[in-house]
Amino acid sequence: MRSLLAAIMMFTRLPLWRIVNVDKRYFTDVIKYWPLVGFLTGTVTGGVLWLAAQIVPLEVACILAIIARILLTGALHEDGLADFFDGFGGGTSKEKILAIMKDSHIGCYGTIGLVLYFILYYSLLSSFDPAMIFPIVIAADCFSKLCAAVMVNTLPYVRKEEESKIKLVYSKVRTFIFVIVGLITLIPFFFLKDASFCFAMIPAILTAIGLRFFLKIKIGGYTGDCCGASVLIIEQVFYLSVLVIWCRHQFLF
Repeated sequence: MRSLLAAIMMFTRLPLWRIVNVDKRYFTDVIKYWPLVGFLTGTVTGGVLWLAAQIVPLEVACILAIIARILLTGALHEDGLADFFDGFGGGTSKEKILAIMKDSHIGCYGTIGLVLYFILYYSLLSSFDPAMIFPIVIAADCFSKLCAAVMVNTLPYVRKEEESKIKLVYSKVRTFIFVIVGLITLIPFFFLKDASFCFAMIPAILTAIGLRFFLKIKIGGYTGDCCGASVLIIEQVFYLSVLVIWCRHQFLF
């Protein structure tokens, strides 16, 4: 339970530290609970979108939902995405990539990457029927975090612990733990409008595999920025895949 609270504290801005004290050692064990935090962030994002869509145009509701998630997470993953694009866009060697990602200033690649990410995110959310969006958002949030967590679990951390932004390195998780967590994160899929949407998991998994090999080749492992970027990239691939399936379904029927 302490590790779950640590995961919520790490991946959201909820001030749980005001009511409970969690020792630092629990924060090294949060990676297995990362997908479960997706239930929280996904419910807030999808809930705001669905509720707002009842009183304002869908386009406005999507923007409000994105703002709600950013406020809840503190733009943690978006910060990682910007550093990811800056590092791999401007770096020509492992040392250069890591140095750029550690720099707190945002560069051209990071700026362009964030702009394109938010345009894509908004476009995908606004393309769905508001009546079906709630379980899709939760499924996307949980599953993208699961894929990223499993990916990270198979890679070494490439910096020294004291060089980490959060001053710790995630502990490795046993496979059967991920199997249990994975089964839990599949719950939102039972509420999807169409069972064929489950096929969107395949491109998401392939994306995670591709990112793993990319990180292994380029820097030999992962950093915190790579974790955040991987979640958002996998999530957008999942959304895009669901949209393709939905559009094809609409065309055929």
